[in-house]
Amino acid sequence: MFLIVGLGNPERKYEGTRHNIGFDVIDALAERYRIAVREKSHRALCGSGVIEGVKVMLVKPQTYMNASGESVAEFVNYYHLDPGEEMLVIFDDISLAPGNIRVRKKGSAGGHNGIKSIIREVGTQDFMRIKVGVGEKPENWDLAAHVLSRMNREDREKAKAAIGDAVSAAVLMIQGQADKAMNDFNAKKRESDQ
Repeated sequence: MFLIVGLGNPERKYEGTRHNIGFDVIDALAERYRIAVREKSHRALCGSGVIEGVKVMLVKPQTYMNASGESVAEFVNYYHLDPGEEMLVIFDDISLAPGNIRVRKKGSAGGHNGIKSIIREVGTQDFMRIKVGVGEKPENWDLAAHVLSRMNREDREKAKAAIGDAVSAAVLMIQGQADKAMNDFNAKKRESDQ
């Protein structure tokens, strides 16, 4: 089984914020592959199904971003998963402009508290991830205020395209085609960014 985790914060007030774009990608995967993400288990909303012949568990931790690893580690331990081979984490990245994604086979937390929590709780940074661009924080803005804010209409449209790219990249990655996902999506830039 392949664990696909989207990071975000629970509660309605966080819906549509930059920090919840990982949840948005899970919702898009769930819709495309008709997987109901309604079950409450391991401190998460989750749902199991099949994507292109691969059995998956879609997960939206409900522990709040900074404690995401607590929920993720419960899934990894319960299902005896190898994070390096059977886990993909999708999350927001302020260093990428809206509309862009970056695919990685492993790496550091890069300052992201949700990823820091997962690395700490799971015990490795060797897991695949997709970073979805939400744009840099404006000068003199507090980082938390930025990631908990909503995008303007133009950036949200770009983000919708990036969510679609993240879905496509995720499908390749769970099929063992991480290199193709990296080649297809890491160099891709939205026309307005060129």
